[in-house]
Amino acid sequence: MENQNNGTSKGKALLDWVDARFPLSKLMKEHVTEYYAPKNFNFWYFFGSLAMLVLVIQIVSGIFLTMNFKPDGTTNAQNLPVAFAAVEYIMRDVSGGWIIRYMHSTGASMFFIVVYLHMFRGLVYGSFKKPRELVWVFGSLIFLALMAEAFMGYLLPWGQMSFWGAQVIINLFGAIPVIGPDLSTWIRGDFNVSDATLNRFFALHVIALPLVLVGLVAAHLIALHEVGSNNPDGVEIKKLKDSNGIPLDGIPFHPYYTVKDILGVVVFLIFFCGVMFFAPEGGGYFLEKPNFDPADPLKTPPHIAPVWYFTPFYAILRAVPSFAGTQVWGVLAMGAAVVLIALLPWLDRSPTKSVRYRGPIFKTALVLFLISFIGLGILGAKVATDTRTLVSQILSVVYFAFFLGMPFYTKLDKDKPVPERVTMSTPKQKLMFFVYVAITLIGSYLFAVYI
Repeated sequence: MENQNNGTSKGKALLDWVDARFPLSKLMKEHVTEYYAPKNFNFWYFFGSLAMLVLVIQIVSGIFLTMNFKPDGTTNAQNLPVAFAAVEYIMRDVSGGWIIRYMHSTGASMFFIVVYLHMFRGLVYGSFKKPRELVWVFGSLIFLALMAEAFMGYLLPWGQMSFWGAQVIINLFGAIPVIGPDLSTWIRGDFNVSDATLNRFFALHVIALPLVLVGLVAAHLIALHEVGSNNPDGVEIKKLKDSNGIPLDGIPFHPYYTVKDILGVVVFLIFFCGVMFFAPEGGGYFLEKPNFDPADPLKTPPHIAPVWYFTPFYAILRAVPSFAGTQVWGVLAMGAAVVLIALLPWLDRSPTKSVRYRGPIFKTALVLFLISFIGLGILGAKVATDTRTLVSQILSVVYFAFFLGMPFYTKLDKDKPVPERVTMSTPKQKLMFFVYVAITLIGSYLFAVYI
């Protein structure tokens, strides 16, 4: 007993020594133990912590991959690109290399899955509205940085789809008037995708963009904890506090939500490991078949398409016809599709946050938006035909109408009264949610099968 007390006192003395020089306990109280979150968080609030988990997985697995990867586009004695041969070496000869590589490739797709679901939750429950505009903007910048990080990492294996996908995407910058050709040459570091491109993309992928991502994530969390978390009701819990200043509808993040997040992490890791061990190629969507062939500048694949998480925006690009032999309007449309997401706080004019109390117009628009986004993702992965291009154009109009029409239909919508305090979801709300999800999935399935 005495030894235990001595150990406790020594631990406290060490903590006091650290606190005198670094605000460790203060940070823990402000952001964990005394950070009060709404008590009605549901399933959708897992994905923020899961995004943090996948970011850590990607950084750690990426560090181990760089120990054996060589960003060299020249060919070796076997007439294989050195970068491609390095990936093969990692997979075949490095102890545990295959699992590290699959962890990283699976993590890339999982990152976008959890981020898309995290953004969807924010859209459904109005987490972008006042006072969380800056939280949403930081989140949108994270999404943009993540897209750049994934694109540059996709080039590194130096396979056929890596090489030609980079060629197509970088050439799009050439469509920008006046500065386009010089800009695309500057991005490549050469007149064509080459060893110089591989080297600069490697540097940006492993150093610059991870630093940007970590900084943006820190800013995102600081801004979130400053204004407080949103909840499924869209009720501000800081409005009603007890005599000690504690929100009546709030509970400490630790231990309640840390334990809950651990449950989410366990379930996620079961799914993650299932994919990593049994289906790392993801049916050809996580790791595409042409990327198992070394890059060949003289042999173009029959169908060039980006990875699945870029396909909605790629479909928008292809949906816009080229004018005077230039794709500038398609490039602008693709860029606008991403930028509009960041502008949501200023496009939505409704005083109501959560979809639970939104009117029928917003709910209908949201379902149509989801169908258009998933449909565009499916079409972007397929070979373009006249019919598919027409459907892509229709879905692109629906996509942009959701954002550009928001200032008008959110004003006209008949929202329900919002309660003063948070509530738990009712069976009817859960049923309606599953109805909306079913409609969205059925609509998306029809696109996948018949288009």
